[in-house]
Amino acid sequence: MTQRDIFFVANEVNELGGVGRWQIQLATLLAGRGHRVTVVGIAPPHHPMDLGERPPFETVTLYARRPPSRPRPRRLVGRIDPAVRRHEAHMRQAAERLTALFRAARPGAVIVVPQVWAMEWVALADTAGHRVIGMTHESFDTCRKTSRFQRVKKYYQDVDRLLALTQEDADRWVGEGMNNVGFMPNPLPIPPGTPSPRSEKVVASIGRLSHEKGVDMLLDAWAEVAPQQPGWTLRIYGRGEAEAELRQRCAELGLEDSVDFAGQTDDVPGALRASSVFVQSSRGEGFPLVLLEAMACGVPCVAFDCAPGVREIVTHEEDGLLARPGNTSELARHLVRLMSDEQLRDAFGERALSNVRRFDPDAITRRWEELFDFLER
Repeated sequence: MTQRDIFFVANEVNELGGVGRWQIQLATLLAGRGHRVTVVGIAPPHHPMDLGERPPFETVTLYARRPPSRPRPRRLVGRIDPAVRRHEAHMRQAAERLTALFRAARPGAVIVVPQVWAMEWVALADTAGHRVIGMTHESFDTCRKTSRFQRVKKYYQDVDRLLALTQEDADRWVGEGMNNVGFMPNPLPIPPGTPSPRSEKVVASIGRLSHEKGVDMLLDAWAEVAPQQPGWTLRIYGRGEAEAELRQRCAELGLEDSVDFAGQTDDVPGALRASSVFVQSSRGEGFPLVLLEAMACGVPCVAFDCAPGVREIVTHEEDGLLARPGNTSELARHLVRLMSDEQLRDAFGERALSNVRRFDPDAITRRWEELFDFLER
């Protein structure tokens, strides 16, 4: 195995959330296999994750404060607009630090860019002949609804590989004329361990309280579930900008006795093992880590089939149940079915615990190393 210098260049080094957790996990896995890993953030995190006292990789952040958004050039002035020129000069100055890092690396280094905003700085740097791998950590359909879509096509068109999270999403990018596309699933964030006894009358939801995560739709579904399953609690873990609105919605629906807003948790496996069913009601997803974590805890999942990554993880009617996106009545029916049938919960939970092992971190890490070797040929 070739030991390499590997750079992750992302929006932040340790931002709380799926991409941040994925980045820290993969950097740690690769460092554990002897690679020299550096994690570079463009800006400081809004909500930092704890890296521990001595992470096995170096960290660098280019800006002390988050840089302002790129100004739109005034129509008659265009690129000679002084505000645009100042912004680009600051970007080039920050990109020079990337250039210095890349030039100091050993031959065969790899630069992994998991977020397209960060790629704007990598595009200004001298990558010193090293291979560059771009990534999109959301589904094709989710990306297409945002400004990131055109930026992915612009900034990733000439990288050595653009990685989606699933084959289905990769095929969609090929359809957009991207001829450098592959796919790579996320590794399992926690090892499969002692499963939940699935005896507590608790349905768990874990995620940021934001519009994208669809907890408003979950409350609508729970309004149908709660009268049919007295004694059960919907326990919602997370914080976010929609919390006050969601609490108000919960009260309007008369659900305060059966819904527990439990706040942020630092013990996701513990929260999952204290539940019997996990529910995800997102409007959009990439390759959701929390579904992997729930299955690793032997907890059957009910989710909206909102992205290829969701149905790649959960197999409908085998280890969980999938509802059509946004169909809250169908989500409610799936929840009631699992909540009312202990044998079905146990069967799905045990199969989930077994099936999720295909995302074993060592296996995914080896796939990354095989990709590095392939690109070097």
